[in-house]
Amino acid sequence: MNTHTVKVVKSILANNDVVAELNRRRLVEAGVVAINLMASPGAGKTSLIIKTLEALRGRARVGVIEGDIAGSIDTEKVLTAGAQDAVQINTGGNCHLEANMIQTALESLDLSQLDLLFVENVGNLVCPTQWALGEQLKLCILSTAEGHDKPVKYPEIFAISDLIVLNKMDLVELVDFDRSFFYDSLKALNPTVPVFEVSCRTGAGIPEFAESLLKYKQARP
Repeated sequence: MNTHTVKVVKSILANNDVVAELNRRRLVEAGVVAINLMASPGAGKTSLIIKTLEALRGRARVGVIEGDIAGSIDTEKVLTAGAQDAVQINTGGNCHLEANMIQTALESLDLSQLDLLFVENVGNLVCPTQWALGEQLKLCILSTAEGHDKPVKYPEIFAISDLIVLNKMDLVELVDFDRSFFYDSLKALNPTVPVFEVSCRTGAGIPEFAESLLKYKQARP
């Protein structure tokens, strides 16, 4: 029974990877850099998108795909904040987005009018790690309020991330966040990953993060 289950899961993931590659090619051909935002609920995914939209206003055209169990609150927020376009995906209980969901969402976006595309995954530090979407960048957001031990408890998401955002730095002293422990744990998993310390409440660190996305975009053919 266990062997059968493993084979079924591998088959599902393999099929997902095929669609993810089609998504990736479509995005690359359109010249769009897609960023898969992964984090636990409340870490600040939507807040980071909104602050980045403000920082990039007039400099980049940004689209958003919002993934949630239900509702469209975040989609309305990012459109109000200045997103070029946004699409809502409600998973109906699924704890992560999958490539076929993104493939469908891309049909509703005019990629020729975008430079960057944020894909806000469902709030979870486990499930999204296994599912490629076609993104060029995997971004993990952690807030200081969640604790400095998350790389130890959830190693895979930190190991596969291309960028790390450490949010809520304005609370770092109040929550006893141990920077040394965090960075040592992260270095053991992903030694060269860039980390951006930000506060979405105060705006600290946001310009540097936004600039890094622009530089990545400019470096693409």
